Amino acid sequence: MREIHVIGLASDGKFIVCADSSGEKFRLPADEKLRAAARGDAARLGQIEIEMDSLMRPREIQARIRSGASIEQVAKESGMPASKIERYAHPVLLERSRAAELAQQGHPVRPDGPAVMTLLEIVTQAFRGRGHTMESAEWDAWRDEDGHWIAQLTWPAGRHTNTAHWRFQPDAHGGSVTPLDDAASELVDPDFGRQLRGLAPVAAVQDAPSQQTLDDYYGVDSDSDREDAAVLDAAAAAPSPSEDASAGAETADDSAEDASDRDPRPKPAPAHPAAKDKRGKPSMPSWEDVLLGVRSNGR
Repeated sequence: MREIHVIGLASDGKFIVCADSSGEKFRLPADEKLRAAARGDAARLGQIEIEMDSLMRPREIQARIRSGASIEQVAKESGMPASKIERYAHPVLLERSRAAELAQQGHPVRPDGPAVMTLLEIVTQAFRGRGHTMESAEWDAWRDEDGHWIAQLTWPAGRHTNTAHWRFQPDAHGGSVTPLDDAASELVDPDFGRQLRGLAPVAAVQDAPSQQTLDDYYGVDSDSDREDAAVLDAAAAAPSPSEDASAGAETADDSAEDASDRDPRPKPAPAHPAAKDKRGKPSMPSWEDVLLGVRSNGR
């Protein structure tokens, strides 16, 4: 290995000019790696080597993880081993997990305003009504292009896997979550899946069959049947209305006379003329007569 020494800085300031003992000149790029080596910073020098070996920088790796990518996806895209990706992804994964927990404590936004219950409580009730369990569900969160946190819920349903997404907006009161798809809206909708109460048709009441009486069983007529027959016979023997009218006209006068003779009601007493004085005027009762209720004429 030949030794070289620094001669100076290139005119553009991007390279350092060096030369060996024979006078042959060399140049080195004045980059971060050379500065770390000159300072003796081995840790920074090793990190720079990793960055140079990969196609993605640590900041780019963390940005991809924060936007929802997994370690396996980033490793496949960058060509780096997953063990090196985990070194930069671990703090970002903790941040996503914390955001998912906060989103579960948020209040879903409905047409009539934010719900009183939290997202986790409402989803738990919805799962119980649909026969699902929260143990099989998984929560996750990531940031979208606009910088908003997106909460995701994944759960199996038969042979399929369902997902629901909400936009989480943190605040001092627990934050609010807004549904972003139909699955998320159905989970927080209190009326979704509720059976409507219907009215069952009322069957027509059939007439009960007539019961056989004892008279029908023994073949005899009851007293009421005999009375009805007697009434029909009497009606047949009664005279016609024209005959009744002529007979009634003949006996009307006699009945009137007999009624006047047999009238027990007393006849009204004849009215007595009011007492008058000598001049022909009604007499004025005295004060004693008024108090005692006696008339002046003694009646």
